[in-house]
Amino acid sequence: MMVYDEDAYLNIAGIQHFAFCRRQWALIHVEKQWQENVRTVEGKILHEAAHEGFSGEKRGNVIISRGMPIFSRSLGANGVCDIVELHQDKNGVRIYGRDGLYKVIPVEYKRGKPKAEDWDALQLCAQAICLEEMLLCEIPEAYLYYGETRHRQAIILDNDLRCKVRAIFLEMHEMYERRHTPKVKTSKACKACSLNEVCLPKLNRSKSASEYIRRIIKNEDTI
Repeated sequence: MMVYDEDAYLNIAGIQHFAFCRRQWALIHVEKQWQENVRTVEGKILHEAAHEGFSGEKRGNVIISRGMPIFSRSLGANGVCDIVELHQDKNGVRIYGRDGLYKVIPVEYKRGKPKAEDWDALQLCAQAICLEEMLLCEIPEAYLYYGETRHRQAIILDNDLRCKVRAIFLEMHEMYERRHTPKVKTSKACKACSLNEVCLPKLNRSKSASEYIRRIIKNEDTI
């Protein structure tokens, strides 16, 4: 298994962008471009409600950790968990500074409602892989909390999902090292994307930039 140095780590949240649209991921994480829209602002507010910095509290036999920094050397990724719940369990693992054994359960907060695609589950699984490496534990299940439904959805972190996460991170690292921003096919989702004006999907759809410019000049000459 490949092991990455810390300076090569990619943001864990990027796997959701990458799975949704590789061009969007490259614009954000390679070219460092970002624009807000209603969806991104709503998502930011929901995450701020979940945590403000790294903090924790105890409720009965459950420790709730908010804003926990995480990383994985095998994925070459780091980021922050919205919430990590530590449930006291005789089959759990030891947690530094705490008595007893605990079962580790990450919970990721999302705006909207559950999706047909697995974009959110991929990000959650990546977080679980990080926690497993850091805490030397196994996490078979985790949860997505959706702001619109105000309900948790259990996600089984099976081998197929884990393999997909690792394959995507390999592709992300390769693309990042090349500093490559790919072209992609346009879709209805482009209209709702916060990077629509930066991405310029109509320009991206043309065969080449020079051809696009020639068409613009030709149109101006005929006016």
